[in-house]
Amino acid sequence: MTKVPEDGSLLPLMEEFYTIQGEGYHSGKAAYFIRLGGCDVGCHWCDVKESWDAELHPLTPADQIIENAAKYPGKAVVITGGEPLIYNLDYLTAGLHDRGIKTFIETSGAYPLSGEWDWICLSPKKFKAPLPEIAPKAGELKIIVFNKSDLAWAEKYAGMVSPSCKLYLQPEWSKAGEVTSLIIDYVKENPKWEISLQTHKYLNIP
Repeated sequence: MTKVPEDGSLLPLMEEFYTIQGEGYHSGKAAYFIRLGGCDVGCHWCDVKESWDAELHPLTPADQIIENAAKYPGKAVVITGGEPLIYNLDYLTAGLHDRGIKTFIETSGAYPLSGEWDWICLSPKKFKAPLPEIAPKAGELKIIVFNKSDLAWAEKYAGMVSPSCKLYLQPEWSKAGEVTSLIIDYVKENPKWEISLQTHKYLNIP
């Protein structure tokens, strides 16, 4: 794995772009996305497998990432990956907050939490379980549904998050035609859950 400074002042940046958040609680809002390279969770259906190898992505000064994000009118950043919590995100998020930018993260929860967060989306994966201390801090639990068994698995994590945490079931894109109807029926029977769709894919935007 790329040697990243322990203070997080350099990070392996795969891509960054300004767009509309497509999933979950903040869907429909303008946001600047920062995608970091490096992941060992290994979801076979991952649609950004090119993010897995951190060595493929240049170490970029966090100060430059902050400056890039600050250029845009939408003052919210989504940090994703890969698995962003592989790295110390204290430096990056402190700098974003100093510029008046809200910080959101999407994480599998498989690594210890670092950074200062306005919103934590926990999206646990069967391939590498989240750390138990992450779940109570999540504002949003997003379960990717690949098959019917994932619905029962989702309930395990619903029992670990706080009572105020938003609960989402999201069809895995390649299986949406098969599992969306299952999710609809499940949410009708279990209305604590809501449906999350990848609206950016329907809109054909990043």
